[in-house]
Amino acid sequence: MAAPTYIISRVADPIFALFIGASAAAMRINREGKEKGKTTQELIQDARRRLGLAQSS
Repeated sequence: MAAPTYIISRVADPIFALFIGASAAAMRINREGKEKGKTTQELIQDARRRLGLAQSS
């Protein structure tokens, strides 16, 4: 039986996959937001508000 093949290592591969997936999602959200005329800063503020991370003034 052949040994499993890993790109980086058994532990790092899933972490790498999550990073790539999150990056792809962020790029898509940013691109779609720009098409709607929003700036990157506005998109970040929207995300923080939705996640409940917005700072109250």
